[in-house]
Amino acid sequence: MKRIIYIIFAGLCFTSCSKDIQTQLSEDVLNEEYINLEGDSVSFQEMLSEHKGKQIVIDVWASWCRDCIVGLPELKALQAEKSDAVYLFLSADRNIETWKRTIEKYNIEGVHYFMPNGTKGQLGEFIDIDWIPRYLIVDSEGHIQLFEAIEADDPLIRKTLN
Repeated sequence: MKRIIYIIFAGLCFTSCSKDIQTQLSEDVLNEEYINLEGDSVSFQEMLSEHKGKQIVIDVWASWCRDCIVGLPELKALQAEKSDAVYLFLSADRNIETWKRTIEKYNIEGVHYFMPNGTKGQLGEFIDIDWIPRYLIVDSEGHIQLFEAIEADDPLIRKTLN
């Protein structure tokens, strides 16, 4: 009897605790506005359109996130190995000046945007951000190929990029 209850509980947890994996971004996400390094507002759709035809590695991060900073060497190794991909950094920082200083301090190369609503914006809700860093990969057609990775050296990132 205990075994049956355990199996039922495990099955319920597995089906109800897993996140929905999306392959298309919603209109709300695509229309959400971010701020580039020059201070201009840019929609998520504009960001993706600028790099249409290329694989895009999206890194949701923040300067206050220890795991984000500690993972930078692995991210830089990925960039060196997979240099044909676009690296799009979306910062959940609370302050634009801190965001900019951190990019400069750690020489984070890629395309950078500030998320005015942080992880509470449309993208954060859509992908259910519960941890950063958070990596996604969007293919050359604009479909999400990798929905969730939390470490730059996650083997799924390289597998998806190949």
